[in-house]
Amino acid sequence: MHSPAAAASGELTASSPGAWRSVAIPTEHGGWSLTAEPAILGLLVGWSWPGFALGLAAMIAFVARTPLKLVLVDRWRKRWLDRTTAAARIAAVELVVLGTLLAYAAIAAHSGFWIPIAVAAPLFVLELGYDMKSRGRRLIPELAGSVGIGAVAAAIALADGEPKRLAWGLWLVIAARSLAAIPYVRTQIVRTRNEPNRLWPTDLAQGGAVAASLIGWLIDAVPLATVIVVGVVGVLQSVAIRRPPERAVVIGLQQTVVGVAVIAATAVALA
Repeated sequence: MHSPAAAASGELTASSPGAWRSVAIPTEHGGWSLTAEPAILGLLVGWSWPGFALGLAAMIAFVARTPLKLVLVDRWRKRWLDRTTAAARIAAVELVVLGTLLAYAAIAAHSGFWIPIAVAAPLFVLELGYDMKSRGRRLIPELAGSVGIGAVAAAIALADGEPKRLAWGLWLVIAARSLAAIPYVRTQIVRTRNEPNRLWPTDLAQGGAVAASLIGWLIDAVPLATVIVVGVVGVLQSVAIRRPPERAVVIGLQQTVVGVAVIAATAVALA
């Protein structure tokens, strides 16, 4: 039997599947949806096998962040545990797969798909910097990561040869969606714990999301249907934040529905 002392020291063995899961599997349940949404949106607008590879690479990058984060945290704290070794090995394998997928996309995709990824790179570095210091749950890194991953939608569209304006508009859609969702969810979770909170940041986020999507429509990069859906979601979330909060699992399911609605409205309007 694996002892509590061994678990506390970071020891991992075959008899500790829970510990292995903690090293390899992301605990951010909402992160799965926020990572999949830009990939799905990009593929709905511009399907291609290189685009599919980019979408799969995004999901692998999300999964690889968990072991990579553990390695960064342990190195920041100047320690190397059994879990660090396990995390490093898992991350290495996942990063090799990620690199292979990106290499395939580079060979088979239309040129220029890498530009959104390069633009988003500083956001990922910022997020990992917070992760390294065990501060990844703060607002700034969460926004940086969710907005940054939206670049995948643009990259997938460009990989299929879609117009640049449309591709960058897809990123704007995901950014608006993230801007509205993350402050709202954070505030609702705080409210479920009966902790002090303020509502105006959430209201500001909803207004910012609507403004961003509206600007996208004015420059012909975002369809009007997206602006309408983002606006309706903003109103509903501004109302919901003033009502008794739902359980965390319900909040998560609601956000999944919101994500599907934004993606569907955008994809259908652009079809």
